[in-house]
Order: sequence, then C-alpha cells, then structure tokens
Amino acid sequence: MASRRPKAVHQLSAAQFDRAFPIGDDDAPKAYLMMRRWPEGVRCPRCGNPAVYDLPSRKWHWQCTKCAPGGSTGYRFSVIAGTIFENTNKPLRDWFKVAHLMLTSKKGMSARQLYRYMGFGSVKTAWLMAHKIRLALVEQNMDKLGGIVEVDETWIGGKDYNRHWSKKSHGRGGGGSGKTPIIGAAQRKGNVVARVLDHVNSINAQTFVREMVSNRVSLLATDESSVYEGLHEYPRVAVHHKRKQYVVGAVHTNTIEGFWSIFKRGVVGTFHKVSEKYLPLYVAEFQFRYNNRSNPDIFGTAISGC
Repeated sequence: MASRRPKAVHQLSAAQFDRAFPIGDDDAPKAYLMMRRWPEGVRCPRCGNPAVYDLPSRKWHWQCTKCAPGGSTGYRFSVIAGTIFENTNKPLRDWFKVAHLMLTSKKGMSARQLYRYMGFGSVKTAWLMAHKIRLALVEQNMDKLGGIVEVDETWIGGKDYNRHWSKKSHGRGGGGSGKTPIIGAAQRKGNVVARVLDHVNSINAQTFVREMVSNRVSLLATDESSVYEGLHEYPRVAVHHKRKQYVVGAVHTNTIEGFWSIFKRGVVGTFHKVSEKYLPLYVAEFQFRYNNRSNPDIFGTAISGC
C-alpha cells in the first residue's frame, strides 16, 4: 500500500502563543530568541567568539573581549544585536506576534490589519515591521529542485489602460500590459522558488531554470512559451494552453499555477496594492509559507532567520 503524505502540522495557535509568551513577560521572548540564535551557546555577533561573558548589571547582555578595539573594555551586545529587532522601541513580544499573525494567514496580513489588531500608533509602524520580517523570510542557499519540476511565469499589477497617463508602461509585461513579471519553479510535492524579473525573455527564463533546477530532473514541465526552448539539457515537455491542452499524463503546470493562485489572491484580496519595489519581499513571504507548510516549527524557523 502506497504511503500517504503526512498532514500539514499547523503552527502555534493563539492560545499556545499566549502561553509561550505571556503579556508583560519580557524574558520569555528573549530567552526564545537566544535559543534560536545560539542553540550551541551565545556567540559574539561580530566575530563569532563563543567565549563571551555575562554582564551581571544588564540581563540578556554579554561582552566579547576578542573583537573589541584595543581589547580592553570589550564589545558589549544584547540578545537582539544584529537582528531585525535591533534599535526598535517595540517590545520583542510585539515583533513575535506580528510574525505569528503573518505566518498563520495563508494569504498574508496587510499593514492596516496589523495596525488595527496590534493597536499601533500608525500604519507605518506595522508596515515597517512587516517588511523587516519579510526580509528575514528570504530563503538563502536553497537546494536545486529535483524530481518532476514545473516552471511557469505570471504577471502582477493593474491593467495599463487604468493607469494615469504619466504612469503608463512602454510595452512592458504580458502583452505590453505594463505588469511586473514573476517566474517560478515548483517541485511536485516539494518546494517552490519564485523570482521577480525585469522582462520575460529567453535569457532570464533559462538562467533562472539553470540556477534553481537540477539538470538531473526526471521531467521539466512548462507551457508552450518559446523562452524555454533552449533548455536542451533538461527532459522538457510542454503543454499547449492555447490549444486548451492542460494535462497530458504527468505533464502539467498545475502545481506552480496553484502557487500563483494563492499569491494573487493575497495581492488582490489582502494587500490590494503591491508596489513593484517591494514585490520581491511579498514573493519571499508567500514562498516561505508554502515551503514550510508541513514544518511543525515554522514559527521557530522564521525567528531563526531574523
């Protein structure tokens, strides 16, 4: 009997979060962050020296004498030094709560929603915190995708004829629409990788595939777009959507199109408007959630990257 894929394990519920990080307890989030940053013991964020000293007068602060200028007084650092939480006037628990809300929302959570839920003084505060968390969710040094991989592109943005005359495009995007193109690759029952492009052409598309997809895949499924025709080292088979051909045996792009559907529903239904400048951060957020959909400790993984 074929083994079934295990069900996705959901992350912390609201009640579990409140028990782990009680309101008014500043030590619990700092202890959690310390264990996530330095599971093998505190190290200097500047030089990586493990021989650091506790500062008795300041809790959650340490001193490193190895990388200090002159080597006399030492470099003093806190648990949030070198993280996205550094130089913030918001409690660490608030940062954790914002990250928790973003990770539990399949289609994302807008800055205005976070502002209302958290009771911040301004929408900009929520917007800045959310963007810093998205930056921390950018996945680095991912393994190349293998097995059966699907590659497809999509476009994000409003229609060109709805724009102000000063903001109309000059033939950029799908069919000259002025939209921003994104290319993505999805491994069947595995991870997805997406990247914002300047233009969808053969050079950009093939460079992306060669960087993100192993040439030892059993199948590379694409649509009929000519931008993939130079990938001769891959076992590429295309489906012709223009002929209303969507599935031919194992050949289809339904997995990556499912990811595009989730992303677009987030853009249209949650954020309503996403600027081209920050689009890569939103892509990183959705990619992180998708790739950690079965991760029993998605919250801890996110905090580790902060």
